[in-house]
Amino acid sequence: MNGEASLLCVNCGWRGDPEELRYTCPRCGEPLTIVYEEDYLAERARELREGRGRGVWRYSAFLPFPDDVRRVTLDEGSTPLHESKQARGLRLKNEGLNPTASFKDRGMTVAVTDALRRGASRVVCASTGNTAASVAAYAARAGMRSYVLVPSGAVARGKLAQAVAHGSKIVKIRGGFDEALREVLRLVSEDSGLYLLNSVNPYRIEGQKTLAFEVWEQLGGSVPDAVVLPVGNAGNISAIWKGFRELVEAGLARSAPRMIGVQAEGAAPLARAFEGGLSELRPVDSPQTYATAIRIGRPASWRRALMAARESRGAIISVSDQEILRAQIDLARVDGVFVEPASAAALAGYRRAIAEGLLDPGESVVAVLTGHGLKDPDAVAMFGSDEVEVEPRDLTRELSAST
Repeated sequence: MNGEASLLCVNCGWRGDPEELRYTCPRCGEPLTIVYEEDYLAERARELREGRGRGVWRYSAFLPFPDDVRRVTLDEGSTPLHESKQARGLRLKNEGLNPTASFKDRGMTVAVTDALRRGASRVVCASTGNTAASVAAYAARAGMRSYVLVPSGAVARGKLAQAVAHGSKIVKIRGGFDEALREVLRLVSEDSGLYLLNSVNPYRIEGQKTLAFEVWEQLGGSVPDAVVLPVGNAGNISAIWKGFRELVEAGLARSAPRMIGVQAEGAAPLARAFEGGLSELRPVDSPQTYATAIRIGRPASWRRALMAARESRGAIISVSDQEILRAQIDLARVDGVFVEPASAAALAGYRRAIAEGLLDPGESVVAVLTGHGLKDPDAVAMFGSDEVEVEPRDLTRELSAST
């Protein structure tokens, strides 16, 4: 891109060339962001209006690659935006319909494309499960060897099964996600041939920001009043806010929505920092929640997430596991959308935001549902089921009795 883009540290202001692969700032250690010249974004807006292609790569004009880059893709993106039956103005962005059944695929297609163009043959990540599944699939597609570090005993069966199926080397770490990420960062600092695919990779953020462009198009060239989404390692809220800001900078949207991040009460360092007006994070050493995808006590992108909430006049809030479970059941039984627990935090957060006056009933709100329910099939045991076993001759009587 020759000068139109640069790497930026939002903490200390350091800038660098995105062609020199870096994940964190050499001065302060903060995750880096790819930023574009405003005039450049305005020039590329015409290509976006023309609407060529579909999915993540429909927005290639806003991605940091030449047009002829070899893409590693599984046709991700273009996920549906359902109108919810539960509240007027509420829409559900169903990211569980991506190729590996989570939003991670948006970032992975872009980051693995970058890995391929740089000649990488080995990729690695730390994960609570969804990143592992996505890394494994896209690495297989690219012909790369993949390694995934996961917390021992804390990854949902559906997610681990995907990583196994796609041939990743799975390493179980004693401890939680935060320990796994720390070790992965150490590994890539010692081995320059190992390409990192966590959301501290700025190319991951570039892919994930395309959800904002997609929502903008699905709403007929407008943006919602607010976006509500679960927050774990905090890359997604940072990415989606970046996407909406770029739409404004390119002259495609007049304003950006309020960003409302949702954490589980037992893993809520960002919610506490936001509520307390803090400028530094106080990590949670032993995060606890049944929503395993957001069971993270030291989110790597915490600073960018707080900036997204504050700059957008939004918030980061927390909800209980009971609120998450209730939302998961209601999404399945009222809206017909089966999501994993962390995804249901978006609806639980929407309800909490309404109750606390952060949102007004009837406002246009998009709740981002980040992963499919089959990712964590064991969670369904908490739903309660209506099951009977009968002899074939008794079937008609049983069905009649159930009406």
